[in-house]
Amino acid sequence: MTTDVEEPTTAAAASPARRAGRLRPFVAGAVTGLSGAATSVAAASLLRLDSNPVLDVAAVVRDLTPGPVAELLIGVVQHLDKPLLVAGTALGLIALTGWAGVRAAHRPWQGYVVLAVLGAVGLAGVLHQKHPTPASFLPLIVGLATWLVLLPWLVGAAVRAETEVTGRRAFLTRTAGTFAASLVVTGLAGWWGQARSKAEEARRLLRLPVRTGAVPVGANLRVDGVEPWRTPNEDFYLINVELSIPTITPDDWSLRIHGMVDQPLVITYDQLARRQLTQEWITLCCVSNEVGGDLISNAFWSGVLVRDLLAEAGVKDGADAVKTTSQDGWTCGTPLSALTDVNRNAMLALAMNGKPLPLEHGFPVRMVVPGLYGYVSATKWLVDLEVTRFSDFSAYWTQNGWSPLGPVKTESRIDVPRSGQQVEAGKRRVGGSAWSQHTGIAKVEYQLDGKAWQSADLGTVPGNDTWVQWAGEVDLSGGDHVLVVRATDQSGYTQTAARADVVPDGATGWHTVHFSAR
Repeated sequence: MTTDVEEPTTAAAASPARRAGRLRPFVAGAVTGLSGAATSVAAASLLRLDSNPVLDVAAVVRDLTPGPVAELLIGVVQHLDKPLLVAGTALGLIALTGWAGVRAAHRPWQGYVVLAVLGAVGLAGVLHQKHPTPASFLPLIVGLATWLVLLPWLVGAAVRAETEVTGRRAFLTRTAGTFAASLVVTGLAGWWGQARSKAEEARRLLRLPVRTGAVPVGANLRVDGVEPWRTPNEDFYLINVELSIPTITPDDWSLRIHGMVDQPLVITYDQLARRQLTQEWITLCCVSNEVGGDLISNAFWSGVLVRDLLAEAGVKDGADAVKTTSQDGWTCGTPLSALTDVNRNAMLALAMNGKPLPLEHGFPVRMVVPGLYGYVSATKWLVDLEVTRFSDFSAYWTQNGWSPLGPVKTESRIDVPRSGQQVEAGKRRVGGSAWSQHTGIAKVEYQLDGKAWQSADLGTVPGNDTWVQWAGEVDLSGGDHVLVVRATDQSGYTQTAARADVVPDGATGWHTVHFSAR
C-alpha cells in the first residue's frame, strides 16, 4: 500500500520537472532569437539603413500572401496591418528559435540547422529589397553571429539545469541577463532612430539663403560613362571612421573658437547662418584615393569664410595650425596659412548643392578647404576650432603616420573605357577627369598602345578649385589595347609615372586601363 501511494506522488512531482526540462531549452532558444533580432535591428539603425532583417522578412511574407487573403486580413485589422505583420514576424522568429533550442538540447546540430534555415530566410528578405547594398547584409550577419554565440551558451545552461542546482541558477542568470541586454539594445536602437529622425526633421525644415549653383556651360563634355561634373549629394563619396554618425540639430550646435587667439568665441548655428555666405564650386578628394579611384567628388558649397572668423578672434603670433574637432571626437590639423589665405576660400559649410548638408556629410556644419586632402581639412560635425601649433598636438590620422600638411596632388583618371571592357572597333570617344585643386589643370594628354601622346579637349571650369573633364578620340583596331592618361597643372608640373601608395600623402602614377575591341 505504501508503494502504491508513493508512486503517483512521485510521478506527479516528476511531471512539472519534465515540463520544466522541456521549457528551459525553449526559453533559451527564444531568448537567443530575441537577442539576435535586437542586435540586427540595432546594427541597421547604427548603419542608417532604411530596413532591417525583421522588416525584410515581413516584406517577403506580405508579398507572398495571396491577394484575396491579404485583402481579407486588411479588412479585419484595418490600419493595424503593418504593425501586426511585423509583430507576427517577430513572434514567429522567437517561436522558431525556441524550437531550435529544444532541438539543440538533444542534438546540437539540429538547432544549428534551424538557425541556418532562418538565416536563409533572412538572406532572402535582404535580397528582396529594391536596392540592396553590401551594408544591407551586415545586420543579418550580426544577428546570425549573435545566435551562434548565444544558443550553445544558453541551451547548455538549460540542459545542466535539469540535474544541477547550480545549473538552474546559471540558467536563470544567463537568460535573465541576456533578455535584459536585449531590451537595452532595442531601447538604444530606438533612441538612436529618434535622434536621427529629429536631426533629419530639423534639416528638412531649414531654409538657408543659398543657391544650387549653375554648372558652367561646357563643363560636361558629354562622353557616355564619364562621371558628371557636378556630383549629386547622394553620390558624393563617403569616408567616415565612426560606426554611427553624430546627430545634431542646429538648435543644439555651437562652435568654440579658442587657443592662440585674442578673443575666444562661441558661435551658434543661427549666428553663423546670418553671416555673409560664400558660395563656391570645390572638388574634394580623399588621400586614400588610389590611382584611377573614385574617392573624389565635386559640389557647390555654401558657407562662412574661416579667415573672417579667425580675424574676429585675433590670431596670436607663433600659431601655424588649427586643430578642429568633430562632435564624435575625431580631430584633424590644418595649416593656418591655408585657412587665412585670401585667395583660398576655406569655409565652414552649411549647404551642399543648394541644400543643407546631409547628415552623413557633416550636418549641421563641416569644414571645406580647397586644395587639401580631407584628412587634414574636411572635419564633419565641426564643434571645436583651436588655433595652435603643429608641434603641440597630433591629430587622428597624423598620429598614424600620415603627412601633417596634405596638399592634393595633380592626378587624372580614365572613365571611358573601363579596364576589362570590350568595345566596338573603329573611332571611339575616350574621356575622364583630371584635378589639381587650388592649382588648376593646364593640359591633359592620353596615349594609346604606347604611341605618341595626344592632347585632350578640356571642359569649362569656374576656377582652379575643381576637377575638369577631358575627352579625346582613338581609332581602334580589333584586339587588346592599353590607354594611359597624364595631366599637367597650371604650375607646369606634369604628373609622374612613378607609382606611389596612398600613405603617407596621396597616391601618384599614370592611370592605365587595359581593354579590347572587336
